[in-house]
Amino acid sequence: MTRVAAVDCGTNSIRLLVADADPATGELVDLDRRMTIVRLGQGVDRTGRLAPEALRRTFAACREYAAVVKEHGAERLRFVATSASRDAENRDEFVRGVLDILGVEPEVITGDQEAEFSFTGATRELAGSDHLPRPYLVVDIGGGSTEFVVGDDRVRAARSVDVGCVRMTERHLVRDGVVSDPPSKEQIAAMRADIEAALDLAEETVPLREARTLVGLAGSVTTVSAIAQELPAYDSEAIHHSRVSLERVREITEWLLRSTHAERAAVPSMHPGRVDVIGAGALVLLSIMERIGAEEVVVSEHDILDGIGWSLA
Repeated sequence: MTRVAAVDCGTNSIRLLVADADPATGELVDLDRRMTIVRLGQGVDRTGRLAPEALRRTFAACREYAAVVKEHGAERLRFVATSASRDAENRDEFVRGVLDILGVEPEVITGDQEAEFSFTGATRELAGSDHLPRPYLVVDIGGGSTEFVVGDDRVRAARSVDVGCVRMTERHLVRDGVVSDPPSKEQIAAMRADIEAALDLAEETVPLREARTLVGLAGSVTTVSAIAQELPAYDSEAIHHSRVSLERVREITEWLLRSTHAERAAVPSMHPGRVDVIGAGALVLLSIMERIGAEEVVVSEHDILDGIGWSLA
C-alpha cells in the first residue's frame, strides 16, 4: 500500500483525495475526499487573468487541505491544475502561492494529460464489468473545459475543448455582471451553438460516435444524477455508477434553464456553488448525448482525482 494525496484544481472547484493505493489489487481506498467551490476561473475568459479574490479563496482551501494531508501522513502528494490556470497570464502568482502552502509546485497540465487522468480514474474499476460494452467515451465536464476520451483498456484518442459550465455561463448568460434568471431563448441558442462548435472540434480527432458506453464525470453530471434520483441530499454512493436516460437529462436540462435562482437553490442535492452554472453544465451533457445518440449516461464519482492518485501509486 502507498498512501497518496491528490489535488485537482479546476476552474470551479478544488478537490482533495487522500487514499491508500494497492497496485496489486487495483484498489484505491479513500481516507478523505473533499471538494470546495473556489471559482478560480472567475472572469478568466474575459480578462485573461486570475482574479485576486479567486486566488484568496483557492489559497484558503489549500491551507485546509495541507492540514488534512499532514494529518493522514500521505507519502506522496501531487497537485494538478487544469483549465483556468492554463489560460491565465498571471499563473505564476498561483504557482508560488500553492508551493508556499503545500510544498509542491502545481503542475499546469495539458488538456491531453487531463483527459488521460480522467479516463484512468473513471474506467479502472470498470475493467471487469461485462455489462458495460466498450469502447468507452469518458466525458469530463469541468468549469472551463470539457475532456473527451475514447478508449478500451487504454486511451485511443482524446481532446480537450474550451466549453465548461462556468465559461459558458459567463460568456452567454451574464448581463451587466448578473446571471440571467432565467436566461432568454436567444441566450440559450447562442450557448448551444457554441457547444455544438466545440463538439465539431472534438470530433475532428476523437471518434465520439464509435463509443458504446458514455461515462460522465464531474459536478454537472453528478448533480444531474442527484436531481434525476430526487435525492434528499447529495449522496455519492447513490450517484456513483447510476444511469440517467437521455429523456431524463433533457427534462432536467430544460427545467434548469427555465427555473429561477431560488428554485434551483431549493433542490436539496444542489451545491450552492453550482446554482448559477448548473444549467450550462447540463446543456453540455445533453448536447453530447444527442450528438452521439447515447440512450443513457453512466455517472462516475471517480474521475481525474483518482487518475492523479493512481499516477502516484
